[in-house]
Amino acid sequence: MTDYLTGQKTLAASFDSDIEIITPELQKIQFASSGQIKLSRPDKLRVRRTGGYADVELVYDGKTVSLYGNDAKAYMQAEMAGTVDQMIAEMQSHSGLGMPGTDLLLTNTFDELTATVTEGKHVGQGVIDGVECEHLAFRTPDTDWQIWIETGAKPVPRKYVITSKTVTGAPQYTLRIKDWKTDVLADETFTFKAPAGAAKIELSSAAMADFDELPPGTPTGAKK
Repeated sequence: MTDYLTGQKTLAASFDSDIEIITPELQKIQFASSGQIKLSRPDKLRVRRTGGYADVELVYDGKTVSLYGNDAKAYMQAEMAGTVDQMIAEMQSHSGLGMPGTDLLLTNTFDELTATVTEGKHVGQGVIDGVECEHLAFRTPDTDWQIWIETGAKPVPRKYVITSKTVTGAPQYTLRIKDWKTDVLADETFTFKAPAGAAKIELSSAAMADFDELPPGTPTGAKK
């Protein structure tokens, strides 16, 4: 799977995601989002995610990363020349933006996924959205994760589940990915144009609250 993904110059897919949180009363609550992703290696990425609390788009053209919140009617930009891998690492370490599932897009996906794995096994087969998949499960000190990979000549991930073992209630992050394409994408796809009336604000951890898939102040649960 990782060889196939990293070997593709361009990728596009749509996804559905669910993130669980545990309330102080130990009730498990799930928040759902859907979106699309387009990638052109090594330095272009566009992700759109729409949920109940944010409608957000991230655009990276190899020089500038732009994050637009449709609900907030605001956007943030930062100069960040480099690759998609470098941009993701920078955003995660300095902005506080949760980007679970982005490890599947990196050029070192295999190393990233298995860096802290202590146990792995092939569970068997499964069917996701009508597609036959191989089901694998892995353990790390802090999380357990599972992945369902399409069988055949196009071994793409169809479902990815991260379980947080260090949080009471073991909340999960679930990602279902479909409509995989490897067509060439136009450069215009990765050009950000601020919508009329959108305000430009400073890129900061505090501002990210309006761009998250959870309501402000919600425990992060299985997000990583």
